[in-house]
Amino acid sequence: MGTYFANRENMTRKWYLVDGAGMPLGRMAAEVAKILRGKHKPTFTPHVDCGDHVIVINADKLVLTGTNKGDEQIYRHSGFPGGIKSVSRAQMMEETPEKAVMRAVKGMLPHNKLGDAILKKLRVYAGPDHGQEAQQPEELKF
Repeated sequence: MGTYFANRENMTRKWYLVDGAGMPLGRMAAEVAKILRGKHKPTFTPHVDCGDHVIVINADKLVLTGTNKGDEQIYRHSGFPGGIKSVSRAQMMEETPEKAVMRAVKGMLPHNKLGDAILKKLRVYAGPDHGQEAQQPEELKF
């Protein structure tokens, strides 16, 4: 018997709903990345996108743990001379919690085209409302 490799034809994708209220950002991001990647399935194949869709609600109620996590600087650069910008992690969580969650999950996925495709299955909302009721997502507890 040969090794099983998953492919698009025999893949079934589910929708999961994660409530981020009161959860640490890093721990929630690690679990979400595992679901998005498909590592919870017995048919996991490393080079195939075999994960499920994840909806994260209440991203504004996630907490940062650790002594200096809120003071940690996040940098980005425009590509032009002097174009470096920085913001603290706590400030990013306060202003745009959706971007903070997307950035945390993206860092835990492969840094290639596969990771980009996997990240498209993540939807993050700051409040409790989301627009994917028609997909009937299952609530996921960690």
